[in-house]
Amino acid sequence: MHQTSCGTGKPLLLIHGLGSSWRAWQPILANLAAERSVIAIDLPGHGATPAEQDSGTFEGLVGSCERYLVDNGLIGIDAVGSSMGARIVLELARRGKVGNVVALDPGGFWRGWERPFFRTTIGLSAQLLRALRSRLPAISRSAPARTALLAQLSAKPSTLSPALVCTELTSITDTPTFDHLVRDLANGPGQEGPAADPKQRIVIGWGTHDRLCLPRQAARAMAAFPSATLHWFEHSGHFPMWDMPHETTAVILQATR
Repeated sequence: MHQTSCGTGKPLLLIHGLGSSWRAWQPILANLAAERSVIAIDLPGHGATPAEQDSGTFEGLVGSCERYLVDNGLIGIDAVGSSMGARIVLELARRGKVGNVVALDPGGFWRGWERPFFRTTIGLSAQLLRALRSRLPAISRSAPARTALLAQLSAKPSTLSPALVCTELTSITDTPTFDHLVRDLANGPGQEGPAADPKQRIVIGWGTHDRLCLPRQAARAMAAFPSATLHWFEHSGHFPMWDMPHETTAVILQATR
């Protein structure tokens, strides 16, 4: 499992979302590292980590993360996840493998029409990005283009760093397990709860302008993890660490302190 480490202090694990890599955390990485020893991983099939046989399924990725924690002596580490990574940290909490948890806009709580909505919208976006793959560096430098391509994921796409946008969009096109994971996440069972140890702190963060994992799903997440605290990011889309980096950093540090 490829990892990037920085900072000093109590360890903190960061797990990115579908089609991404450790680089998704760059807007908040330095501020977290000022207080914590941060470990940001690339999930199997993402970034610099090769896919394993079962990396096209959510259960397979959770198993890989569980083995990573055991192999590196990190059982009980505080963990933060985004999107699919947020669901992973909730599942690891349910299994009693991590300490305090912050889950930012987790997947796995969709119902009914929300399942095909997720599968269709994110699938069509990936197809478009593959068609534009060679032009993504130039496209990412255009504020109107960033707004058009990231309207579902960010409340402030025009203000995002062109470098971050290019990295994230390119990462989606280069993730070999992307389509398999979309189908598995959309068609598989929803996320279960609660956490194995109710004394561990869980904060579920949700962007009020999330157009992928809709805000209505937050109530289901809280029902599954009744000991959790819900934090609304009032001016954020699906990725609070992009749209509201300072508030996201504060929430993470407070929840895991």
